[in-house]
Amino acid sequence: MQDLIIIGGGPAGLSAAIYALRAKMDVILIEKLGIGGQIALSDVIENYPGYRSISGSELMSKFENHAKDFGLKTEIATIERIIDAGDRKITKTDSKDFESKAVIIASGAQPKKLGIKGENEFTGRGVSYCATCDGLFFSGRDIVVVGGGDTAVKEALYLSKIVNKIYLVHRRDRLRAEKIMQEKLLSNPKVEFLWNSAVDEISGGEMGVERISVRNIQTNKKSEVKAEGIFVFVGITPETGFIDVKKNEGGFIITNDRMETSMKGVFAAGDCRNTPLRQVATAVGDGAIAAISAEEYISHLEGKSYPTRMV
Repeated sequence: MQDLIIIGGGPAGLSAAIYALRAKMDVILIEKLGIGGQIALSDVIENYPGYRSISGSELMSKFENHAKDFGLKTEIATIERIIDAGDRKITKTDSKDFESKAVIIASGAQPKKLGIKGENEFTGRGVSYCATCDGLFFSGRDIVVVGGGDTAVKEALYLSKIVNKIYLVHRRDRLRAEKIMQEKLLSNPKVEFLWNSAVDEISGGEMGVERISVRNIQTNKKSEVKAEGIFVFVGITPETGFIDVKKNEGGFIITNDRMETSMKGVFAAGDCRNTPLRQVATAVGDGAIAAISAEEYISHLEGKSYPTRMV
């Protein structure tokens, strides 16, 4: 039985692993795809302290190498369920079960879909949720970007280096992203803004997306945009269906300031939890707190006094 199972290999999970391993805990990190998380797909990160500009994949590679320097053990598996067996937590996966004294959930979140006609049909054939994954397929073409937050603006800026023109569709009359990123996009000559609007339908043919139906939500007037691709950045859905703990209406796990969930011995960190800000910097802080809280929990479980910590 391990001391700690960490679910998720993004910034929160890797940060938790580093702190837990430094505390000499027996740790296994379980990730269903690959180490790095969603942020590894980001082209440029400009707000993580210590790096004026760095790609998501490079930053996560540094995180991973740091954790592996302390002897991180990893497993590739899909989590099916976490069972509370009192002083033991059983983490059931599609390959085997793991027992541990504590669990940190850092499972992150997945891009939210629009839920409109044509979206599923053309996913992978013009509909995308990742600019760095699929941007080059649309070199010199016209595309639509949906959203107005940090991710949408950042990804639109990246895509503007590749495509011919971007129609940015946003439900509001202004962007919600970080001010410096807004200024860059608003002054970009390749971008045309369709304010107070929503995408109603995606249509095309055998070769993929050809047209996007857009509706002004104030006037209800519809228009059609000719585009060969649509990139959707309208929020995220947490990967928390495998755990029965207290969550908010969006499915995000509710924790206290020690990252404790409503299940004793289970902690949550990063994008999967109910937090006012989802950034690499906050995920790292969450992961560190969760690891220290888990260490304290295990110490009490074993009847030991909590060690005095030296940074």
